[in-house]
Formats: sequence, structure tokens, C-alpha cells
Amino acid sequence: MTRSAPVPESKLPALGTTIFTTMTALAQQVGAINLSQGFPDFSGPDYLQLRLAYHVQHGSNQYAPMSGTPALREAISKKIARCYGCQVDKETEITVTAGATEALFSAITALVRPGDEVICFEPSYDSYAPAVQLAGGIMKHIPLTPPNFAPDWSRFSTVISEKTRLVILNTPHNPTASVWQKQDFDALWHAIAEQPIFVLSDEVYEHICFDDNGHHSLLQHPSLRERGIVVSSFGKTYHMTGWKVGYCVAPPHLSLEIRKIHQYLTFSVHTPSQLALADMLNHAPEHDENLPTFYQQRRDFFIDALQASRFTLLPCQGTYFLLLDYSAISKMNDVDFCLYLTKEVGVAAIPLSVFCKEAFPHHLIRVCFAKEEATLQAAAEKLCQL
Repeated sequence: MTRSAPVPESKLPALGTTIFTTMTALAQQVGAINLSQGFPDFSGPDYLQLRLAYHVQHGSNQYAPMSGTPALREAISKKIARCYGCQVDKETEITVTAGATEALFSAITALVRPGDEVICFEPSYDSYAPAVQLAGGIMKHIPLTPPNFAPDWSRFSTVISEKTRLVILNTPHNPTASVWQKQDFDALWHAIAEQPIFVLSDEVYEHICFDDNGHHSLLQHPSLRERGIVVSSFGKTYHMTGWKVGYCVAPPHLSLEIRKIHQYLTFSVHTPSQLALADMLNHAPEHDENLPTFYQQRRDFFIDALQASRFTLLPCQGTYFLLLDYSAISKMNDVDFCLYLTKEVGVAAIPLSVFCKEAFPHHLIRVCFAKEEATLQAAAEKLCQL
């Protein structure tokens, strides 16, 4: 008698393949211009690539220390002091991770217990909710409303309860391209100051900010800093998303708990990449300072190229994403419209509703402008035909 193989009960039964994977695969299948997944179609700095090869060739190919190579953690601490005027201890407060996603997962796993509530502003990046669910937490969503997607602090105060354990924020914000102001951090602190609530600040687009006031980091708020975790990404900063190197900054008592997860999740991150990034930070610290202008030029080029289209373009204060309102073009829901756009028009985009747990009754799609001008021009020509 043949016995059937056991089938495990899924811990994430409602979860399928991400929309990013789906749309990129569809774009490749039909030959569409891929503005869906958030990666550049150009490479990172030559110096960074040369330093990677150097460290590989000179034998730096064994395990790095669990928390990150000393050289990279030292360079990160200097960068934070330069950018935010904040002194962080390279030994106890900086942990290098396998991309920002691992940092987010490790932080959520370390902090959230079964039954804890986690407040998140949505639309929100898709990796938060599964991590909270696996930890046994309960997500509470605060909707962000177009066109400005500013946090509603009066509503936030009504969602906080004695079960609230963690608040997740993201600035500059993916997918809405909005940014938090200093007063938003002040409002957050005012709302949670009297309760034992932690804050996870996803700041992977920290250097891609076009707002006149610049990027405000949780690291600049002393009170939030004591109970906060900040997550950053070298992939976004150096146009090398495939390297998957990120880091998180947290007070020693929080870093200790995060590292307990990190050491059994990945243990350590690719050694030559870490050393190359340390070299890059020390050799060209001005690189991140030039990113706003670098990406604003691409943003403005794409916006100009879309002026003849029937799309309504929403404000873009940060990230390398732009939101397009297609209400004047179609009444299809955003998922169907993106499928149509990819198959029939030849441009792949992301529907905004996939970033939401609750209903999102808007006709908005997200496109990525981290592309060469020729790519953006070709995409704009197709979109202007609608």
C-alpha cells in the first residue's frame, strides 16, 4: 500500500507569490518595459565593484563576524554621525544584515509576542505583515489617504491599546513616495511616550529624498531613539539591490535581542561585500549626498515625458517611485489594469491595492523611475498612447 506524503499546514495560508515576482515574470514573458519591481537598470559605482573584486582576490572569503565586519560597522557609525549628528556605538548598536528585509524580520521576530498588536500605516511594504503573523502578532492598520498620504494622528491615538507592542513606519515611503516631517516624529512620541511601545523605522530610501526639509530620521529624535530600531539598505544607496546588504541601528538592549534572531537566521553577511562597502563609505562619503539630485533628475525627466498622457501624477517627495492615477483612462481595478498595461501596452507597473489589507478604493499604480533615460522615454511614449 502506498502512503501519501504528508502535507504541512501552512503558517501563511493566504500568502502566494509576491506581486513583484509576478509582474516581473510577466514583463519578461511578453517583452514589456519593467517599471514594476524597484531596481535600477544601471550599475553601481565602479570603485565599489573594483573593491569587491579586490577583497575576493585577496582572500576575504570566509565568515565575517556575526554583527558585521569591524571596518563596515566603523564606517556606518561615521556615516550616521555625518548625516544625522548622532553617535552610535559600532560594537553594540550596529548589526549588518542580509538586506533590509532580514533586518526587518529579525527586529519584528525579536520584539513581537503572540497576541501583541502592531500598528502599521498602509499602503505598506509587503514584508511587514507576514513577519508579524509568524510572530503571532496582530496587525492594526492606519490608512494613508491620497494625494499626500500624511499620517492621521488623531486616528492613530484611537488605535493604540494596552496590547500595542510595536509601531512600524517607513520614510521615505514605499509605495506612496511621501516623507515624514519632524512634527510627525514628535506626534508619534507624544502618542506613545507613556506606554512601553517600540518603534521600527524602515528608512531604506533615506538618501532618495526630494523634500525641501530633507529626510528626518528616527535617529534624530532622542526619546524615540531609546526605544527605536532604524533599518537601512546599501542596495538602494549604491544601486546594487542584488548584493542584499543592509543594517539596523538600535540601542544595546534591543540590538542584543535582534542579534539572537540574526545569528540563527543568516549568522553573517557576505564578507567581501562588507569590506567593499566600508571602502566605498570611506573613499566617497559624498555619494549619498548626491543621490537626491541624481534621482530627482530622473524623476523630473519622467514627469516631463508623461505630460502628454491622460494619467494624473501624484506628488513624489522621496524614493524612486511615482504614483499614477489612471481614473481618466479606465475603470478597471488596479490589478486588472496593471495586467492590461503589461500585456497590451508593454509597460509593467504595480497596483497599489496589493500594499493594503483593507479596501483601497483608488485607481493608482506605482512605477519605478530608477532607470536610464532611454528606458523612461520608451515607457512614457507607450503610456502617452492611452
